[in-house]
Amino acid sequence: SSHPLLGPLTLFSVLSSRLPPRHMDSVVELMESLESNSPNLTLPELARALGACSTHGCRAVLGEPPRIPPALGHEQWGLLTHLLHRDAAVLVPDGSTVALGPLLAGIEVGQKRALGWPFPTFEPPIDPLYAVTLTEALGTSFLLARGGDGATLGPGGCWDDVDDPQNYTLMGPPSPVPDAVANGAMDGALLGARLAQAPIPLADLLRGYYGMGNTTEQWRPHSSYRRRDFGVLMGPEKLEQEVEAMLRVLRALPPTRELLRDVAPEEVAAVARRAARDFTRQYVECPPIVPRCMWGARPYRGTPRALTLPLESVFIHHTFIPSAPCHSFRSCARAMRSMQRFHQDTRGWDDIGYSFVVGSDGYLYQGRGWHWVGAHTKGYNSKGYGVGYVGDFSSTLPDPDTIALVRDQLLPCAVRTGRLHHNYTLRGHRQMGRTDCPGNSLFREIGTWSGFKVSIGLGGISRAWGLGCAVQSEGWMRLGMLMVASCLLCSEGQHRGSWAGGCG
Repeated sequence: SSHPLLGPLTLFSVLSSRLPPRHMDSVVELMESLESNSPNLTLPELARALGACSTHGCRAVLGEPPRIPPALGHEQWGLLTHLLHRDAAVLVPDGSTVALGPLLAGIEVGQKRALGWPFPTFEPPIDPLYAVTLTEALGTSFLLARGGDGATLGPGGCWDDVDDPQNYTLMGPPSPVPDAVANGAMDGALLGARLAQAPIPLADLLRGYYGMGNTTEQWRPHSSYRRRDFGVLMGPEKLEQEVEAMLRVLRALPPTRELLRDVAPEEVAAVARRAARDFTRQYVECPPIVPRCMWGARPYRGTPRALTLPLESVFIHHTFIPSAPCHSFRSCARAMRSMQRFHQDTRGWDDIGYSFVVGSDGYLYQGRGWHWVGAHTKGYNSKGYGVGYVGDFSSTLPDPDTIALVRDQLLPCAVRTGRLHHNYTLRGHRQMGRTDCPGNSLFREIGTWSGFKVSIGLGGISRAWGLGCAVQSEGWMRLGMLMVASCLLCSEGQHRGSWAGGCG
């Protein structure tokens, strides 16, 4: 088959009635076909022709969608609409899900800026890049929900099959800005800003950003830093200003004028302030967490016990086995499944023991999660969260970004969202039982974190740090002196922690 604009449809010719999986790879293949055969039509424009960027604000910025000659066959249009319709989302290599609408709209704005394309002017002025990616959807979401209980952000979701993703199912009531839209908006803004500086083939841009074709699994793709980088690109004050300006523009557009007719200017400002604050807290300041259904968790056995929030403590672990950090979604998901099998089949626990597990790919992985009692720190499972780093950190440390994922994001987020007391205590697993966990190097590192407590007091002395080693090497009389000093350190040979969760 061929098309006067698309050229030879080499991607389509290998397809029968089977639609391709919703991987970013499929989008990049389509993009490469367009770049090589159809220089007069870009994939973002094709997406707009098929219904992406169909909101009033987006059309005001980018104009009416281009017309595509109806020369494609049924199968070809099926593929295009499968991948590019207005609500399309794809799974990217880092395990996150990205809505294509805001992603491609941001890319188109970046391309047009690089070419000096004259964007329409509005009063008040708005930044076209943020208007088509985030601020219209975000402002509208909070505007519609004001005074009510409607969802404003989220939820996340899961694919039916990560190897052959076809259907994406949300895990809660939908909002105009579910997680996939938030990811697509941040990526669209970041890549649009990059393209505005210098042109680059879109397929190369996406491959580099999402780490496609990375076989070494020894580095994180740029997409895993989207929250950090978006926070640098657009702080909460700038986001608030752009949301407010966008709402004022929507008040002037005839199709959306009625939506804001009775909304006073001070209320518009308040909506923008809440929208910017909540989006920043949820998608910039809090870390991304891969849900159980994405890493392939087995069902929980039995009936989980609910935690009473907020909790008082956090206990840091290392998995010891797997001993090597995981650097990709696929390797971290494999590690999660392996640990869950061990905990359920060998230990006889109801589920993987940890509350959360930390990969070196830029993501946390949900174990028992925020609300259910874990099996990570015997005697203290109902009093704190158990956070395990994938790897053996007896003599080495996780990379600085992986350390910061817990120290600078997870813990402050847990306090801010009411899941952890503001004056929480942080301890290593070895302080609560007979184990070397979380390894000497990681234990020394967490000793510098806010909330770390050296000892647990007389009430918990039977589980004091290094108890087993002290009894073996010094005897009970010497133990008291060592505990007062609070500086006992086990060697690796004296007391090695158990695999993936210690005493449980």
